[in-house]
Amino acid sequence: MMTGMLRRTFGGVALLVLVAPIVAGPVQGQEAYYPPAGGWEHRAPGAVGMDSARLAAAVAYAQEHEAERPRDLELEHYISFGREPNDTPIGPFRERGDQTGIVVRHGYIVAEWGEPDRVDMTFSVTKSFLSTTVGLAWDRGLIAGVHDPVGPYVPAEHFASPHNARITWDHMLRQTSDWEGTLWGKPDWADRPPPDVPLAEYVVRERNEPGTVYKYNDVRVNMLALAALHVWRRPLPEVLRTLVMDPIGASNTWRWLGYDNSWVTIDGIRMQSVSGGGHWGGGMFISARDLARFGLLTLRRGQWNGEQVLSDEWFAMALAPTAANPGYGFMNFFLNTGRRAVPSAPESAFYHLGSGANVVYVDPEHDLVIVARWIEGQALAALAQHVLEAVID
Repeated sequence: MMTGMLRRTFGGVALLVLVAPIVAGPVQGQEAYYPPAGGWEHRAPGAVGMDSARLAAAVAYAQEHEAERPRDLELEHYISFGREPNDTPIGPFRERGDQTGIVVRHGYIVAEWGEPDRVDMTFSVTKSFLSTTVGLAWDRGLIAGVHDPVGPYVPAEHFASPHNARITWDHMLRQTSDWEGTLWGKPDWADRPPPDVPLAEYVVRERNEPGTVYKYNDVRVNMLALAALHVWRRPLPEVLRTLVMDPIGASNTWRWLGYDNSWVTIDGIRMQSVSGGGHWGGGMFISARDLARFGLLTLRRGQWNGEQVLSDEWFAMALAPTAANPGYGFMNFFLNTGRRAVPSAPESAFYHLGSGANVVYVDPEHDLVIVARWIEGQALAALAQHVLEAVID
């Protein structure tokens, strides 16, 4: 167990890397494999209970369904969010790479294609890294309880209104807070305002009681990032690197960025409050391989090679359905409740999802992780089905 953790406690030709001989049976009953830093063992599909031809078909399917939107992601921002008020970017963008993916079974890479080492934006998958930093704080007692109001932990002006004062960490993590305010020049109402309600009415609407209505909103996500920064009192990328990414052997190529104006001074030190996605730029810039490591960590419920990086109790909460949206847990754990999102997958499967689409599909029942980047969103469930059809034991 980590020192200090003292309490609670998913074109071209598919490139299949098949470097190990096929052996009898999967790794069931053997010690769990964790890829070391700087390396990751590849195994033939048959060595981990998968059919190579069906897996190759799954890879081909993914490559045939590359996202058709512009590779220039700042241009894509204006196409997708241009109707919004206050849509001007305030953080960095970059052009994306090719449709890319990795399939991991029993911890081993059985297929990868595209540009798995390329660092790209990952948009709202960033939210899963953000909630992880909150979980790390909870594990260490820096946040006493997820049902605590957030206000006492942060500068008073952010949670001073009677509505905001009732908002808890759980509400923020589940995107049910309806937090009101402006952060980094972006008012909460400017993010995805409903098209069927006049904006003038939406701005002055009566607020929903915290916990009762789910609303995907990046201003509020960024407020959570700022709150976590005040709890940790050091930059969240530093927290994530030290406590998660280095322990799981991630590369040194990822970057977690904020906005041009999202700088604060805490304890006399000027630091950037990072964004929870790429809505106005910024967020996590990361490779598919590092995403796969993070997916494997969440598959193993925070365990990594004998170390409990993030507590099992945190995962129990993160994977619990949100009352206002049973398909959502803590950000950005999308759940397969009722097998509605991915009908071919077990209900226990979940996935980290961002625009692009970027997805990290995690399937504990099949000991499986799929990373898919720059794939059409409507193809995600079908990709998972193709990969699952390749599982033979």
